[in-house]
Amino acid sequence: MGEGKTLLRMGVLALMWGSSFFWIKLGLNAFSPVQLVLIRLVLGAAVLLVLCYGYRARLPRGGRVWLHLGVAALFHNAVPFLLFAIGEQTVDSGTTGVLNATTPLWALVVALLWRVDRGLNAARVAGLVVGLAGTALIFAPWRSSDLLSWGSVAILAGAMSYGFVFVYEQRFLTGSGASPVALAGSQMLAASGFLLLATPFAGLSPIRLDPGAVLAVVVLGVFSTGIAFAVNYRLLATEGAVAAATVGYLMPVVSILLGTLLLNEHLNPRVVAGMVVVLLGVALTRVRRNRAGGRAEPDRGAELRQESGTLP
Repeated sequence: MGEGKTLLRMGVLALMWGSSFFWIKLGLNAFSPVQLVLIRLVLGAAVLLVLCYGYRARLPRGGRVWLHLGVAALFHNAVPFLLFAIGEQTVDSGTTGVLNATTPLWALVVALLWRVDRGLNAARVAGLVVGLAGTALIFAPWRSSDLLSWGSVAILAGAMSYGFVFVYEQRFLTGSGASPVALAGSQMLAASGFLLLATPFAGLSPIRLDPGAVLAVVVLGVFSTGIAFAVNYRLLATEGAVAAATVGYLMPVVSILLGTLLLNEHLNPRVVAGMVVVLLGVALTRVRRNRAGGRAEPDRGAELRQESGTLP
């Protein structure tokens, strides 16, 4: 049951975060990067505060927790959201997907340096490498001229920021005693403050009212930000930073399946092979070493860890 909940959370995050690149592209038709990110964060914060009220979850107290939330807001929301919005002005979605898929590897490096994930083993590390290879096979970045550009550098820096902050949140926030939805809501409030500070310098350009772009930003804020980050904190609390970051590999698989089912897009053999490789890599990351017998077995961490709160 615990493993099923974990996979469900990973699937939900993959769906909401995997579609976010598409919503960003549409939103940039009406808003500047700073405007888009500010609206996204404010909407996400509003959704999370409503959830806090519904779950009767109190916002965390204490200067130390809010200091850590400020760091998380800067490196998980304000900075990478802005870097991705800037990068996507010149970089295609395929290159963006591959660069974003490096996030689990950055999280692995930070987790090893800080020694926060004791469940790592050879199979799980191999799964991270295999997952990245599968993502590259799906998008075939070698056919794009965007890979060596300032936009790509911005997106890669955003992926590195994500990798760092996943581990930071696991180490300093998931054990704070606050519920996942309260942590996510507080983080969005702090991130909104950071973007408000940047608005006078880069967020005052004229807005081109476009109904499709406005709807895209609303979906981006409500689902891909508000609800998604509440689920993300739950996944961090039960599975750890590297497992949460692995969602980045499932995002292109979800987007491709949606395109095939809803938009009648064609699947070629290379993309199908890449999807199979990605799923194999993710399966390997779900393997945990049996301490008693030294054998590898499916990860049942969600069943063995104590969970708090009621968020699915």
